[in-house]
Amino acid sequence: MKIYLDTANLDEIREAASWGILSGVTTNPSLMAKETGADFEDTIRTIAGLVDGPISAETVSEDADGMVAEGREYAAWHPNVIIKVPSTPAGLQAVHRLGQEGIRCNVTLIFNANQALMAALAGAFVVSPFIGRVDDMSEDGMELIREIAAIFEQDPDIHTRILAASIRHPRHVIESALAGAHIATCPFKVLRQGMKHPLTDRGMASFLADWKAREATMAVTAGAGV
Repeated sequence: MKIYLDTANLDEIREAASWGILSGVTTNPSLMAKETGADFEDTIRTIAGLVDGPISAETVSEDADGMVAEGREYAAWHPNVIIKVPSTPAGLQAVHRLGQEGIRCNVTLIFNANQALMAALAGAFVVSPFIGRVDDMSEDGMELIREIAAIFEQDPDIHTRILAASIRHPRHVIESALAGAHIATCPFKVLRQGMKHPLTDRGMASFLADWKAREATMAVTAGAGV
């Protein structure tokens, strides 16, 4: 499974990129709105210089013509830009038209397998099922991933990637991988949580304490001329 970062915060992206684990970045209008005063184009171009992988830039038009126009503009910013469109009939039209121009798309806001299948047939590069929001509706987000994966595996003509979105905690990442997702896009806090474990902290404290005790013993021995 590949790991993407779900943010428009450049400091978070720089930090995660320094770990050597990032394969891409996803943004959306809500994430951009959190970065007060940030220019959309400048942000996407900067991200492209930090992460060598797909960067999702989302359209805000509700009609296909508008999505296509935005998609063409965003795609011109950098070869790694992926156009993010909603799972709507207009979105499918935009995916199909942009695909004919060689522009890759991420179909977002997917909540059932029908939406994922139709997006794939329209030519989506990736589909983004929102597992956390599905769970919020008292449904099973992981079962949605499994359904989509099973459908895609049965059709050799489908090459669309499954991107697990709306990740709420580190376990979602592992469960998504086991369910068949190719990518998980995570908030920065989830990445940090995934690298935390009390036994790791306890082990480090124990190792350091033992090392310091050794150094103290060696200093005493050296001082005694032994």
